[in-house]
Amino acid sequence: MEPIGKGNRFQLETLNQNVNKTIDRTMDILKVATDWTKAEVSSSQFFILIGVLFILGSIGFWQLGKTEVAKAFLVPMLVAGTLLLSIGLGIFFANKSRVSSFANAHNNDVTAFVESEISRTEKTINEYQTIVFKIIPLIIVTAALLIVLIDKPIWRAIGITTIAMMAVILLVDINANARIEAYNKQLVSVEKTRSR
Repeated sequence: MEPIGKGNRFQLETLNQNVNKTIDRTMDILKVATDWTKAEVSSSQFFILIGVLFILGSIGFWQLGKTEVAKAFLVPMLVAGTLLLSIGLGIFFANKSRVSSFANAHNNDVTAFVESEISRTEKTINEYQTIVFKIIPLIIVTAALLIVLIDKPIWRAIGITTIAMMAVILLVDINANARIEAYNKQLVSVEKTRSR
């Protein structure tokens, strides 16, 4: 057996450094995935909070509303609050369970975990492009037209409440879109590193 020469020792050290970097990056991706999930849980709490505020607003209009316009907000705000609350709770529980499943999937097979997350994030990014950046603005424009074109308190209340609810969804989802795009880029960089 030949002793390790100077050139071979350098190659061995470089190889060890590359292996350690790859291990570090794959461990980092679990942390990145977990951090992304925790940020989604925080976003869901924002939906829940705003949903509760809409419901409280509806109760306020029910108890204190004396005019026809004030009474018209009762049902639209209750519906919007219930929808926002449902969205928030759905996101909260879906992402809360993901935290533990990420660790299990990562520990079982890092490559499969990264590939499945890339696929899932790309699908979600495409959905955001359609829903957040096309459909929600179209709903806001339609609701604004309701306010302008129909002179009935209930339709104006529906239009105003719809705009408020869609603005909340747009605000949260634009940030969620930015987070998932950054997460996707990190996943892709890890996949490229692993495939070298």
